[in-house]
Amino acid sequence: MNTKIISTAIGILAIVALAWIAWPGKTTHTASNSDSTAGSSEATNIDIIDINDDNHEKGATMSGKPLVIYFSRADENYEVGTVDVGNTALLAKVAIDQLGADSFEIKPVTPYPAVYDEAIEQATAERNAGARPDYIGDVDISGYDTIFFGYPIWWGDLPMIVYNFVEDHDWSGKIVIPFNTHEGSGNAGTYQTLGSIMTGATLRGDGFNLAGHVARTSEGQARMKTWLTGLGY
Repeated sequence: MNTKIISTAIGILAIVALAWIAWPGKTTHTASNSDSTAGSSEATNIDIIDINDDNHEKGATMSGKPLVIYFSRADENYEVGTVDVGNTALLAKVAIDQLGADSFEIKPVTPYPAVYDEAIEQATAERNAGARPDYIGDVDISGYDTIFFGYPIWWGDLPMIVYNFVEDHDWSGKIVIPFNTHEGSGNAGTYQTLGSIMTGATLRGDGFNLAGHVARTSEGQARMKTWLTGLGY
């Protein structure tokens, strides 16, 4: 009798185990705080479109008025001193003007310190803690097909406030075109990072990155205009 009960119990447990393995679990994506994603397109939720692909018609997937979303920090900056307008904001303005686009600036509720070293210290603490700083206001992105998304590279990654904004919004069906400023790290793999958190979006793989100090020059802004023209704008 006991032998039959034990055999039955083992059979039930085996069925439960097989059902657990077969059940499709929810995949959770976490933001990376390193530049280890550079050069890898694996495990992303968005398509990377190469503008140089002969099968991709420039501007073919763009419709309606675009939206420019950007985060930028003014005050004391590396290589450029103290400025009233941040490096990324200058590129964003070029895009807004050339595209005739709507815009939204991601502004922190608590501003970053004006002194560069103090701002670096705060940004480092946020990165180490995986913080998600709050931002002022919001924008409804549901009515836009194409979104230009700009930001600086901080410690080889997206600023934590940018993670917060991205994670707060539904990117399904959006075409996202990234641009960024840096001081030597290019895009630092952040296009792939965006790919892991902008679920359902299509990321244009022909984003634009420019050294921050160059973004402040007429030459740098001319390069931004040329890039936009090459996209069909």
